[in-house]
Amino acid sequence: MEKKKSSNKSKKIKIILIVFLSICFISAVSYLIYSFILSNKNKALYDDAIPNETTEELVQVNSQFVDKVKELQQDNTDVKGWIQIEDTSINYPLLQTEDNDYYLTHNYKKEKNSYGSVFINSNSNLKDNNSNVIIYGHNMKDGQMFNDLLKYQDKDFYEKHPTIKLATDESEEKYEIIYVFKSRVFYQDEKNVFRFYHYYNFENENQYNEYINNCKSIQLYDTGKTSEYGNQLITLITCEYSQENGRMVVVAKKI
Repeated sequence: MEKKKSSNKSKKIKIILIVFLSICFISAVSYLIYSFILSNKNKALYDDAIPNETTEELVQVNSQFVDKVKELQQDNTDVKGWIQIEDTSINYPLLQTEDNDYYLTHNYKKEKNSYGSVFINSNSNLKDNNSNVIIYGHNMKDGQMFNDLLKYQDKDFYEKHPTIKLATDESEEKYEIIYVFKSRVFYQDEKNVFRFYHYYNFENENQYNEYINNCKSIQLYDTGKTSEYGNQLITLITCEYSQENGRMVVVAKKI
């Protein structure tokens, strides 16, 4: 009798285990399918926004990105520009609003989206030559948004991709990468640390040089480039996971 009870109990445990594993399997497969659909949907959304011309034609026809920015602004005035790095997935409209959290979770059409947008910090001024334009983008596992910034850890990749194109509704500019480094977001009580994400506008040459010198001191490798006061900077930032609150940072100056 006891053996029969033990056998029944064992069968119940096996059934429960099978059901549990089946639920886990179905959930995992469902998540993968959902992620695949979401990834393709987001890629299609931004591919649709890219001007139809080839990269070579865009270099020759300066107005294409400018015209695209103007076109997108008709539906969303938060569109401030366009950023592109050749041979990467970084080819996106630039958004900016007073709420720095908004475009973490919304696309350029203001639709809720976990991929978010590539966006400019609210304190940065894209059209001010004395500014440091801080630009954020998510590091997505499928390679979208700012994931390709991680490739700049390799100096060989930098040497093949040393420039960034950035357009506004007025002009298209080219930026030369000068520093690449890893850092993190620091806690408020930490002292004597380089909060690179707080340098929006340079009030004077000393502040500009302070930023440049700090970037240089933690660069991953020497690009042989630097910048002087009066040159506008852009600082591209995305998450990286080698440390808590880690960030991958690429700094470039306007040519």
